[in-house]
Amino acid sequence: MSVRNTPIGFNIPRALSSFIVILIVIGVGIAVLAAVSSNFFYLLSRVDQGEIGVQLRGGTISNVVGPGVYSDFGLYVELVRVSTKAIPFNVEDPEIITSDKQRIGLVVSGDIFRPTAVNRDVYRQKWEQYRDLYVSDEVLKSRVEAQARQAMKVCVGQRKFDESIIGSARDALRQCIDDELSMQAENYGLDIQNVTVPNVELSPEVQAGLDAIVQSRLSTEKAAQDKLKADAEAAAEQARQEGEIRVEQSRIQEQTRQQTTLAKLEQEKLQAQKEVIQAQKANDLLAAQQDLEINKAQAAAAREKAKVDLAQQIALAELYATNPGYLQLQIAVANASALKETDKIIFTPQGMMPQLVLAGPGVIPTVTTTTTATPTPK
Repeated sequence: MSVRNTPIGFNIPRALSSFIVILIVIGVGIAVLAAVSSNFFYLLSRVDQGEIGVQLRGGTISNVVGPGVYSDFGLYVELVRVSTKAIPFNVEDPEIITSDKQRIGLVVSGDIFRPTAVNRDVYRQKWEQYRDLYVSDEVLKSRVEAQARQAMKVCVGQRKFDESIIGSARDALRQCIDDELSMQAENYGLDIQNVTVPNVELSPEVQAGLDAIVQSRLSTEKAAQDKLKADAEAAAEQARQEGEIRVEQSRIQEQTRQQTTLAKLEQEKLQAQKEVIQAQKANDLLAAQQDLEINKAQAAAAREKAKVDLAQQIALAELYATNPGYLQLQIAVANASALKETDKIIFTPQGMMPQLVLAGPGVIPTVTTTTTATPTPK
C-alpha cells in the first residue's frame, strides 16, 4: 500500500468551494422557509399613522384596520399597508382645442386621497380590481393624471376661448375639471381634492391675438368711459343749471307765497276792521235808536210837563177867548200896572217912528214927531 502525497495548497480551494456551497444552500433554505412561513403568519406588524392595514386570509379581505400593531396566524394570511396621505399630482397639456378652434395649454394640480378605514366597504368591493392603485403611488398618480387630462379636454372642448381663460371663466373651468375628475375617481373609490388651474399657456399667435383683443377692448372701454364721463359732466352741468333754476323758482314761489300770505293777512285785517266798523255802526245805530227813543220819551215827558206848566195859562187863554171884555180889562190893568210915575208917554201918529234925543251937555232933549225938524220943548 502506497501513500500518495497531495500538496496542501491544492486542498484549500476545494474546502472553500464546499463552504460556499453550504452557505448558498443555507440561504436558499432560509429564503424558502421565510417564503413558506410568511404565508402562514405575521407577527407584531405595525400600521403607522397615515396608513390603514388590509388584513387578508386566503386572498380575501378579512378586515380593514387603522394604525396599530397586529398579528395573525392562518393559511395564506397577509397584512397590506395602504397610505391614506394626500398624494399630489400635477398635469400639463400644452395643446387643448376650445370649441371655437383656439389652442391653449393648461396645467392642473390637486391631491389624491385613498379610502380610510371608515370606508372599508370600498376596499372590500374594489380591492381585487384596483389593488395596484391602493398599494402603489406611481400607479395611482399615473391613472389619475390620465383621468385629469381627459377631464381637461372635455371641459375646455365644450367652452369657447373667452370662457376658458378670462376672468371668472377660469374658475368655472376649474370647477368643471374638478367635477369631471371627481366623478371619474369615484369609480376607483378615490377622493380628489384641492383641484386648481394655476396656469393657462397660450401660443405666441394666440397670445398676440389676445393682446390685440384686450387692447381693443381697453380702447373701447376707454372710449365708453370717456363718453360716460362726458355724459356725467353734461348731466352734472345740467343738474347744476336746473338746480339754480329750481332755486330761483323756489325763491319766486316763496316770495309769491309770502306776498299771498301778506295779502291774505291784509284782507283778513280789513275784513276784521270792516266787521269792527260794522259792529261799531251797529252799536252806534243801536245807541242812536236808543237815544231817539229816549229823546222821544223826554219830548213826550216835556210836552206833558209843558201841558202841566201851561195848564193855567191855557185855561186863562180859553177864558180870554170866550170873554173878550175880560181880556180888555186885563190888558188895561196890565198897562196901568206897567206905568210908573217916572214914565213918559209919547203919542205919535200912526205910521210914524219917534226920534229920541237924550240929554247931554248943552243938549236939550227933544222928540221929533213930524217930518219937519221943528223941535218941541217939554
